[in-house]
Amino acid sequence: MIEVKIVESGKRDFLELLLLADESESMIERYLERGELFALYDGGLKSVCVVTQESDDVCELKNIATYEQWHGKGYGSKLLEHVILHYKGKYKTMLVGTGDVPKALRFYQKNGFEISHRVENFFTDNYDHPMFEDGVQLVDMVYLRREA
Repeated sequence: MIEVKIVESGKRDFLELLLLADESESMIERYLERGELFALYDGGLKSVCVVTQESDDVCELKNIATYEQWHGKGYGSKLLEHVILHYKGKYKTMLVGTGDVPKALRFYQKNGFEISHRVENFFTDNYDHPMFEDGVQLVDMVYLRREA
């Protein structure tokens, strides 16, 4: 049975999983403690995500990660659906930034997000090493938005 819990303390215990979606521990540190961490369990931990408040009416999904062996099973979408419902009425807009990678963009668009804008050279300017996803080097951050 799927259960989603908000993690109040011990957020760093989930670092191994968070690093699957964001390779930089220092970047994760920037948002982990100020964000709400959600953990999805189904006979064990499957997925986590972190959401931060960016303004009175905007929140941002900073990280969503699922253990690789559970990819394609719907856990990421179920967690995202839970988080969207959790914040409904609290924020007008949810943002998410991701690499310019078709698979990631399709995931968010399938879950009701639309492309908003991009931040050029985000990955090359903010990470100390080249980052790759699905064989594509990440350069620009593509932001998507979903209205509540």
